Formats: sequence, C-alpha cells, structure tokens
Amino acid sequence: MKAFLIDRYGKKAGRIGEVAVPEVGDHDVLVQVHATSVNLLDTKISTGEFKLILPYSFPLILGNDLAGVVTSVGSAVQRFKPGDEVYARPPQERIGTFAELIAVKENALALKPQNINMQEAASLPLVALTAWQVLVETARLKKGQKVFIHAGSGGVGTLAIQLAKHLGTFVATTTSTNNVDWVKALGADVVIDYKKQNFESILQDYDVVLNSLGADELEKSLTILRPGGQLISISGPPTPQFAQEQKLPWVLSLIMRMLSSGIRRKARKKNINYAFVFMRASGAQLDEITALIESGIIKPVIDRTFPFESTAEALSYIGQGRSKGKVIIKIQ
Repeated sequence: MKAFLIDRYGKKAGRIGEVAVPEVGDHDVLVQVHATSVNLLDTKISTGEFKLILPYSFPLILGNDLAGVVTSVGSAVQRFKPGDEVYARPPQERIGTFAELIAVKENALALKPQNINMQEAASLPLVALTAWQVLVETARLKKGQKVFIHAGSGGVGTLAIQLAKHLGTFVATTTSTNNVDWVKALGADVVIDYKKQNFESILQDYDVVLNSLGADELEKSLTILRPGGQLISISGPPTPQFAQEQKLPWVLSLIMRMLSSGIRRKARKKNINYAFVFMRASGAQLDEITALIESGIIKPVIDRTFPFESTAEALSYIGQGRSKGKVIIKIQ
C-alpha cells in the first residue's frame, strides 16, 4: 500500500512510498482511509519535537486523524464490521493515517456521523477530542462560566468555541484582523484582534484559559484568571503529573518537573491551577461528539483540501500557522 512517511527527524519533507499492509491484531480494525487531516502535531512529530515522550521508530508513517471504511476486523472485535464508515484519532503509539490502510484499536474508533462526508469527518477527531478533554474532562466547565480560548481560528480553537458555547459559557478568543467576523460567527462573545489589541489588558476574571500558544501567552494568561481559575495548556510545558500518566522514565519526569516549575510556581502564587493536556484517543468520547455533530451543535471547519500526492505541501501549509480550521488530505 502507499503511505507518506519520514526516514528521520528534521525539517525535510517526507516521501510517499510502498509499505506493507498493517497486521490486524485480535482487537484491531483495519480501515481503508478515505480522508485524513493535517495537525500541527504532525509537523512537531516530524521535526523531533516530541521524540523524548513519543519514541517512534523509522520509517514512520505520519498522520493523526482518519475517516474511512472498515475492511476487516480482529477476532475479538465486537462493535464494528466490514463496511462500517468510521472515524478516529488512533492511539499515539500507533499513528499513521497518511496511508491507504491503517489498523486501529477498536476502542479508539467510532461510527462516522451520518450527516457529514468523509473529508468533514476526518477534520474532527484530534481537535474535537482535544477540546472535549480540556473543557469537559479537565476544566469541567459549567454554565455561566467565562472561558478564554487562544487562537480561535485554528483547528482546536474553532471546535473549542463551539463546544464551550454549547456548554453555556461566555467565550472570548483571539484571531487576526481578517478573521474577526468569521470567528464571531462561530459563536465567540468577545473576539480580540491580536494585531491591534493585547488580550491581557482587556480581559479579567476568567474561569478557564485554553492555551495553545507559546510561553509568553501562557504567562500573560495568568493575569486574566480569577483566583481559583484554571490555566490549561495543550502546547506545554508538560507537568510531572503528565509524566506519571505516561509512565515515563524518572529522568523525563524530572525534566518535565523542571520545565514546568516556573509556570506552576507563578500559578500557585495566584491560586490558579495549571494543567497540561496531551490528547488521547477515545472512541467513547467520539461517540458523544458524534451526537453533537448529528444534532448540528458542532460543525466541521475546513480550510483547504489537498490530494494525497501533495501531502508534503499540506504539511508545509499547516506549518505556516495561517489556516482557518482544518487542512484535509484526500486519500481515496
């Protein structure tokens, strides 16, 4: 089968090559990939940014989102059968959706929402699960609370705004000048043009911040949170708790303790809780997200679609950080 893969970490683009069809374990589902999407995570993996916590071997097939059709199932699989239309974010240790076929653990899969097509479905798993695990699982957002979401026009931001509004919260976000009205249409109550305004001088007394940007924005976010508020980052720095959850070696746990010590100390001084969330695969949570999609509460947001042959170009495009929503690669 054909797949897009890298042979080493670095900034060089990968290549499309022939690889063996994946083996299907007892609890695996073999999926013919119809569409996948590109995430910033893919570029960070390819450059080696996560090699300490995600030690992949080469050649490595990239890709963290899929929508497709089940072709076969393992002997212990109960929820899926050949012909089912499914979507998923595969478990982090078995990524590889930039390919014609992928074997995915049954518990990471969900049936594709019936009211959207394959490309729309492929845009959702990673960003929707990230938004869910930050806002529902970690922050436990309640109706009437105030949440600030960095980068509202990005892949995670567009989904997080919709989910936060569904949960009954007041939502503020940032974007560039050209996207202000577009992001407001997603449901944000306050949209700050980061090219003209500083969010930290406008916002105050927020309950939750979802950070997806760098260290400067992370620290400034502390100033807008009320005492008892939550600063939740998906871009780091990782915490000792994360190292424990990932069962990482004690040396890496120590490194993460040191990397996050500054922001954790500053958060404690303000009586703010700092947490790092690294999204995990979950078919059960995708089932809940599917219900929101089929009821029209959450809608996919797609920027551009590339053919499989232009996967390297799609990765380059997402790396520029200018996409509005998700970038899709059409496989079938």
